[in-house]
Amino acid sequence: MQVHRDIEKLPAFNKAVVTIGTFDGVHEGHRQVIDHLKEEARAIGGNTVIVTFHPHPRKVVASAILGIRLINTLDEKIELLEDLGIDHLVVVPFTEVFANQPAVEYIRNFLVDKFHPHTIIIGYDHRFGRDRQGDYLMLEKYAEEYGYQLREIPKHLLDNISISSTNIREALLHSDINTAAKLLGYEFFFEGEVIHGDKLGRKLGYPTANLKINNEEKIIPGNGIYAVYAEVKDAEGHDKSSRKMKGMMSIGFRPTVDGTKRVIEVNIFDFAREIYGKNLRVYVKKFLRDEVKFASLEALVKQIDQDKIDSLATL
Repeated sequence: MQVHRDIEKLPAFNKAVVTIGTFDGVHEGHRQVIDHLKEEARAIGGNTVIVTFHPHPRKVVASAILGIRLINTLDEKIELLEDLGIDHLVVVPFTEVFANQPAVEYIRNFLVDKFHPHTIIIGYDHRFGRDRQGDYLMLEKYAEEYGYQLREIPKHLLDNISISSTNIREALLHSDINTAAKLLGYEFFFEGEVIHGDKLGRKLGYPTANLKINNEEKIIPGNGIYAVYAEVKDAEGHDKSSRKMKGMMSIGFRPTVDGTKRVIEVNIFDFAREIYGKNLRVYVKKFLRDEVKFASLEALVKQIDQDKIDSLATL
């Protein structure tokens, strides 16, 4: 898959079959749209082209949007779409200027001039241009003049995509990992930089990688203990020695030691490397239990012993 970030330097697409959206989560609903995109392109021998936006349009056009939480970072979205066999992904910088262009100019100067689409696949509720004046009917109106075909994504599928995205976010926030994985079609994952902590886990016999999440928009599961797989990465991608390793994760305030800051700690089983400064990708497999305040560190260690047994039974 070719990724394009400069809309002024796009290649000459071959019979471009284009769809547009945020595709946050790249979940099962999105994959139905992508399957349709690939079928259309295959039928005419054309290129599949997905157009997405960065940052998320709601950050630009919505007033006082606070605490937006996304299922995927942009890099994660790119990785997931590449795995689905898309030919081209165009990441459009979403700015106020872009959002405020007249709808007709969006069709003529953006869609037609930049992509020369053979086919556009779009939802009935897609809005674009200044004051969101552009819609499916406007695209239909100009289809003959500009020589593209138009395909509508069915309402029931769009509704399912919207509901699924909302349900995935809610499931993750409430530690319902099973529901999130079912709707996503894959295990939810996130990455963080391994930073120094207070080394308490090491004293308890369970050294942990303390994670700093660098993307504040990335949604993180609710507090609790989880069975996970972990994979070490570096700044350029996967570590050469990287592999998925079994482990368990704690998210929360560590009430037994009167913690005041929410922390994410991962104990990787049978692992002794120093990985400070590297990124750790965590695949969340199962929610094990809520975080609990124990009467002593001894009681805490006893529970951690059981958490490891429960994790290994799951992984």
